[in-house]
Amino acid sequence: MLYLVGLGLADEKDITLRGLETVKKCSKVYMEAYTSLLSFGLSSTGKSALENLYGKSIIVADREMVEEKADDILSEAQSSDVAFLVVGDSFGATTHTDLVVRAKKLGVDVKVVHNASVMNAIGVCGLQLYRYGETISIPFFTETWRPDSFYEKIRRNRTLGLHTLCLLDIRVKEPSLESLCRGKREYEPPRYMTINTAIEQLLEIEQNRGESAYSEDTTCVGLARVGSEDQMIVAGSMKQLLTIDFGPPLHCLVIVGDVHPVEKEMLEFYTFGKSSNQIS
Repeated sequence: MLYLVGLGLADEKDITLRGLETVKKCSKVYMEAYTSLLSFGLSSTGKSALENLYGKSIIVADREMVEEKADDILSEAQSSDVAFLVVGDSFGATTHTDLVVRAKKLGVDVKVVHNASVMNAIGVCGLQLYRYGETISIPFFTETWRPDSFYEKIRRNRTLGLHTLCLLDIRVKEPSLESLCRGKREYEPPRYMTINTAIEQLLEIEQNRGESAYSEDTTCVGLARVGSEDQMIVAGSMKQLLTIDFGPPLHCLVIVGDVHPVEKEMLEFYTFGKSSNQIS
């Protein structure tokens, strides 16, 4: 049996009781570690905290393992119980759906244990979940690659008066282009996109496109470490949010659409310049 287990957002304590019971009974436990991370990242201390709670050794499954050795994981699940841990909810990324499809094609039974993810926890800022349009992902620009395909989705959302959740790039154990050219993989240091970088890239795209989907005066909400004790939420214009240090990862950004009176009232708690921008 293959179990997909959502871990929640912050630390080892966010797993559900059902999830914990499931992990404890599995003979092998993998933790997917490239579409998102818990607040303590991949530190040895953080991994130990998980292993101490679960009473199990954890195999960190990076991009290479999931994409190149998924069949090995599924082969194990044909004869024993295997847990595949996912930060957030079990279906937070296409990768996880693909794993389920491959499992079913091989005749491997699959069970899912859900948990909170940024897709619903984003409601903490006061913007109602049913008033969001299509979610976008913003990748890091490079010198030769500056994608803007998501611009149309933002423009469409704003035309409909809908909010846009922007998920920001996470690059963990990514091989450098130079090492791939040499045929010997060497990995770049981990990188986590900040709200500031995301806004800078968005404004560059708007300047190039010139279609007025948004501007530096557009209201946004910056959120850091959602679900953690030290989460930070600030609402303000893009220009204002550029001046704020949101601290450690993970960050995400909401481009605000039309605002209902109740949403407006909630957003005022997080307005730029207020002394406290956290909620417990």
